[in-house]
Amino acid sequence: MKSVEDLKVKIFADGADKTGMLEMYAKPYIKGLTTNPTLMNKAGITDYRAFCKDILTSISDKPLSFEVFSDDFDEMEKQALEIASWGDNVYVKIPVTNTKLETSYSLIEKLAAKKVKLNVTAIMTLAQIRDVLTVLDPNVPSYVSVFAGRIADTGRDPVPLMMTAVEMLKVAPAAELIWASPRELLNIFQADDVGCQVITVTNDILKKLSLVGYDLDTYSLDTVKMFHNDATAAGFKL
Repeated sequence: MKSVEDLKVKIFADGADKTGMLEMYAKPYIKGLTTNPTLMNKAGITDYRAFCKDILTSISDKPLSFEVFSDDFDEMEKQALEIASWGDNVYVKIPVTNTKLETSYSLIEKLAAKKVKLNVTAIMTLAQIRDVLTVLDPNVPSYVSVFAGRIADTGRDPVPLMMTAVEMLKVAPAAELIWASPRELLNIFQADDVGCQVITVTNDILKKLSLVGYDLDTYSLDTVKMFHNDATAAGFKL
């Protein structure tokens, strides 16, 4: 099987904990970072602007995506332009729709025309990918973020969709496909196999990279030992 060094897919760390983000940033195999309002809320962040600008003082040479959080498109545009002004490595995450199911395509087209680097997020269908590609500037760097993990959560295999998406993105040379919301380490290899350019991965999954290629007989024994040790520690008796 492939080693991590053999992978062509770029691994982006997904998180909002400053310590964790800087730890991942320091690793040479991490090629970029992303975050979102949900992760930031879980991390207890209350000052959005201060958090983002603080991270950017340490991370300026790898792509870093920050998301708008308004549900109003005019306000989204204002937020996007401010976020984009924070650094050349900044990508602005725009959800494919707002909460009213109104599509963001007009806003995406407007921002792309202003050369804003975009990360169009929360995509889950081929129709959404098609429509996003019609409004992106094919020569401005951007990410098309497909939530393959959430697709899998519905019982659908995301691999065929992602394979098709890879082909669809060939019309936009500066756009890269992101396999977002992975659920297991295997997804990194699946993303690589289908030709996906990027996968966003949380720290919990990234910690499993040391297991890549691990001997399965040894792993089996490790598991048996874990069960035995935990039973002993619990003091179980029959």
